[in-house]
Amino acid sequence: MEELILPVTFGFRNYNENTGLAYYFFDNVNKSTLTTFIAGILWILEKYGIAENDKKQLLIEKKQAELQALKTQINPHFIFNSLNNIYSLVYQHSDKALPAIEELSQLLRYSTKDLEKDTIPLEKELGYIDSLIALEKLRIKNPELLITEKKIEYPHLNISPMLLVPFVENAFKHGDFRNKGFEMKISDHDKILHFSLSNFKKEKVKDTVSGIGIENVKKRLEILYPDHYELSIKDSETEFVVDLKIDLRNG
Repeated sequence: MEELILPVTFGFRNYNENTGLAYYFFDNVNKSTLTTFIAGILWILEKYGIAENDKKQLLIEKKQAELQALKTQINPHFIFNSLNNIYSLVYQHSDKALPAIEELSQLLRYSTKDLEKDTIPLEKELGYIDSLIALEKLRIKNPELLITEKKIEYPHLNISPMLLVPFVENAFKHGDFRNKGFEMKISDHDKILHFSLSNFKKEKVKDTVSGIGIENVKKRLEILYPDHYELSIKDSETEFVVDLKIDLRNG
């Protein structure tokens, strides 16, 4: 059509008028090969880029959904244990019952506000732990056996909420505090959070749901801090020891 229209309309043609159709076709294909090849590569790259972005977005949404599901597991488990403690104090008509309820209300204020957030300041996570220990001290006969040591240089470092609390909660749930203690150390030197906890366990068979909180933490650490944490847990018949390090420099 080009070789028919150009001479009639504009008085010139691109090829000699004796040029055959086969030569015309293959010559045009040859001249357009490089352009077509480059255009094809660009098209493939564009489609690949869109597919990769969609894949990344799906992974982000999947992780967010997993984290939200894990967070919904934390709150009820945490509250039920605290309520059991308070129930025991009320049943015994203990004067410690009202202070325990006040501590629980403080814990609930923390959890209802902060569990919805992606991160909270480290000092708030430690506030959870302080309130929990204060609550547990009200029911333990020998509260002096609870040894805690904190060396915090960066209280405003960001951390995902309720990462440390389940370890402390687990220690109180299964710990033996009659004449054996509980030792917890927390530091953040160089913005590397180091949390260690050890306690002796009660002489009884571990119940089937006791590991929910710990498994929850493991999953969240893997999602939130891949390659930026070290977790060691020793769970024997008589002792529970946890050592956790999290690099919070990019938080």
